[in-house]
Amino acid sequence: MIRACSRFAQPQHDDASPWVARFAHLVVPGARVLDVAAGGGRHARFFAARGARVLAIDRDAGSLAACAGVEGIQTRVADLEAEAWPLAGESFDAIVVTNYLHRPLFAALRAALTPAGVLLYETFAHGNARFGRPARPQFLLDPGELLALVARPPAMTVVAFEQGVRGRGERRSVVQRIAAVGAARPWPPALAQPADDGVGNG
Repeated sequence: MIRACSRFAQPQHDDASPWVARFAHLVVPGARVLDVAAGGGRHARFFAARGARVLAIDRDAGSLAACAGVEGIQTRVADLEAEAWPLAGESFDAIVVTNYLHRPLFAALRAALTPAGVLLYETFAHGNARFGRPARPQFLLDPGELLALVARPPAMTVVAFEQGVRGRGERRSVVQRIAAVGAARPWPPALAQPADDGVGNG
């Protein structure tokens, strides 16, 4: 079931991921954006505020309710791990995934991107177990795994890629993240503003 949200949003205090914000300029106003495993919809709200048309998908209807009242967002409740891919035949100008990994979705995500589409992906990676959860391998990207994802035919162009330790002290984690554009996207894209959010190589 899809429902369109009305205009006025509940107060929200979650900011977009610095990685997503850094490369948000790759997503043009009016683009159709898919926010995968959206949770409370922080990135859906972020891109809707920039003029995108966003579909936020998650299995938790209660979490998605946080987008109620946000103009430019639709929500869909679906269990992406227990059901068939619910968006077959649909396409998106950008797909955003953060803090979520379900490898069987990789092919569907690539297929859902338009030829000039943008992929912004950031989640936990191998080595995170030493800092806490998630620790199980099925929830952790292998070294370079996102590079392999965008290299699948038709190969995308990597705008930026990082993997390593994020944060300091007890708040450290190991992450991997990528920003990539489809082969039909004119190159080079506009330059991103430099940003340092504490990730080192490794």
